Amino acid sequence: MVNYILFETASGYALFERLQSDEIGAKLEEVQQTVLDLAKFGKMVKLKSFAPFKSAAHALENANDVSEGVVNEHLKAFLEVNLPKPGKKTKVELGVSERNLAGAIKAELGYECETNEMVLELVRGIRLHADKLLKQLKEGDLERAQLGLGHSYSRAKVKFNVNRSDNMIIQSIALLDQLDKDINTFSMRVREWYSWHFPELVKIVNDNYQYAKLACLIKNKSNLGKEHLESLEEVVGDESLAKQILEAARASMGTDISTVDLINIENFAERVINLSNYRKKLHEYLVSKMHHVAPNLAALIGEMVGARLISHAGSLTNLSKYPASTVQILGAEKALFRALKTKGNTPKYGLIYHSSFIGRAGAKNKGRISRFVANKCSIASRIDCFSDKPTTKFGEALKKQVEDRLSFYESGTAPTKNVDAMKKVMEELEEESEDDDVMEVDHSSAKKRPATDEDENESPKKKNKKEKKSDKKEDKEEIKKEVKKEDKKVEKKEKKEKKEKKEEKVDKVEKKKEKKAKKNKE
Repeated sequence: MVNYILFETASGYALFERLQSDEIGAKLEEVQQTVLDLAKFGKMVKLKSFAPFKSAAHALENANDVSEGVVNEHLKAFLEVNLPKPGKKTKVELGVSERNLAGAIKAELGYECETNEMVLELVRGIRLHADKLLKQLKEGDLERAQLGLGHSYSRAKVKFNVNRSDNMIIQSIALLDQLDKDINTFSMRVREWYSWHFPELVKIVNDNYQYAKLACLIKNKSNLGKEHLESLEEVVGDESLAKQILEAARASMGTDISTVDLINIENFAERVINLSNYRKKLHEYLVSKMHHVAPNLAALIGEMVGARLISHAGSLTNLSKYPASTVQILGAEKALFRALKTKGNTPKYGLIYHSSFIGRAGAKNKGRISRFVANKCSIASRIDCFSDKPTTKFGEALKKQVEDRLSFYESGTAPTKNVDAMKKVMEELEEESEDDDVMEVDHSSAKKRPATDEDENESPKKKNKKEKKSDKKEDKEEIKKEVKKEDKKVEKKEKKEKKEKKEEKVDKVEKKKEKKAKKNKE
């Protein structure tokens, strides 16, 4: 039976003591309506203690801990002070609304916690009459605290990953896809509309952007002459095509159109041109964003495919959490579930298919290379997500590995191992950082006078850098030693298992021989 109830507010933690309430018939409407009446509810629950938060930052920290199911030090101290120690005679059961927090309190403090319907009903009543039950707070204090904490909590969640603006990539790739569809439909409308006046132009010019530009330039075909040849050549980029357009305009079978109709066609064609120009700018913006947010993924698989993968996953962090098998079929969910339903062959690739690697692979090796590319994509996304300094070197190394794997499938040349490739990149990055440090030291020494003593020559920065390098070397050596120890342990275990298996086999053979001998005697 619940004795105490923990109530988390925006102002602080409140602990209520349960005086009396009926658990039997708690779901009846009459019992539930008693919660709405303060006079009746005041007899059920009594405030024991209230611990306010020190500041808005402290409140936000506690709110984050409650949402993640972590017992904050402030909450821990509050419960230890106000709750009696559980024993054989005194049983303490704490009612908590958050299930994860209840588990954490039980694990850390040892109090029995409940999150049943009775507790939720009592918490609902406390929340309803919180202004009057919490006498320490003035009228309107709780609402203001809730508003402030709500704003800061949501702001903190939105700004969780400030440096990685992958949301901009998701929005821009979605807009790019939409623009491609819209430009295609609008350009088809321009072709259909203007072909009433100049039908021969459709067969001569295939590109939609060029067609819209020519529609704006030519306007009325009867006014087209040799003086327009240069401007036609600028748009088309070919002299023979420009002459072909001129000849077609002279012998055209199209109908005459009024000036009002031509103005409308021209306005619409200009809209299409503006949209396609904006699409180019948006593509450039997306490329720059991808180089900033996910440089290794962009270097490996290309900006467009990388952006589509991030968009489909929801964020770069989500993509980094996916295993390679999920990345491989990302975008082919319908085909996967159809295959599972019909018990057919599952898809080998999803959005990864748009990369150049799978197209270059043979029919037999498409599945293999898609698996390999997905593996490298998951590695690249994890490096991009969790590395502090963005570099394209890992992506370039991974791309080279994919190229080597393709050549291995074609010619049989052995590809480089992933461990060796990653070690090489790490060494290059360390060398670059050392060069940068040396450059910084050179600049600082040029500005300052050289000291006389040898000890003074070594600046604290240099010493720190040397210490760091030595620490790094020691760490590497320790890691190597640990790896060797683990390898030895694994080898010993394997040897033991082999011996045991051999002994078991020998025992089985001996038992069989004994059985045969007994049968023969009988």
